[in-house]
Amino acid sequence: MKLTYPACFYPCEEKKGAYTVEVPDLPGCVSEGSSLAEAILMGIDAASGWVLDELEDGKEVPPASPLESIVPDPGGFVNILVLDMDAYAEKYGEKAVRKNLTIPAWLNTFAEQNHINFSQLLQESLTALYLKTQKV
Repeated sequence: MKLTYPACFYPCEEKKGAYTVEVPDLPGCVSEGSSLAEAILMGIDAASGWVLDELEDGKEVPPASPLESIVPDPGGFVNILVLDMDAYAEKYGEKAVRKNLTIPAWLNTFAEQNHINFSQLLQESLTALYLKTQKV
């Protein structure tokens, strides 16, 4: 899933060439970079982390405001950040959720005799299915 959010960029007074990035639609999402290019990357990382936390907690992700509705403070400018949430979640997603499983007794016996890790097998199977559906 790709998301876009407008972000406000402000030159840092303390560090020449550095920028602070604020994402108005994501409360408290602020980052900084030593150059404009780094500030954009840091803004994308901060916003992606903010959104991933919400998704992992089962919360709705705030919709992005229209670019033209965002007015930066004096001296700042607005730019769009593009978030690749699938790639970010694959790299940084860690929250595990416990699930109960019901299977026939004979299948449980087979799995135990073959030292099959149920959690690992389910994760690998669901990940493969997820990746297959994303390539369609």
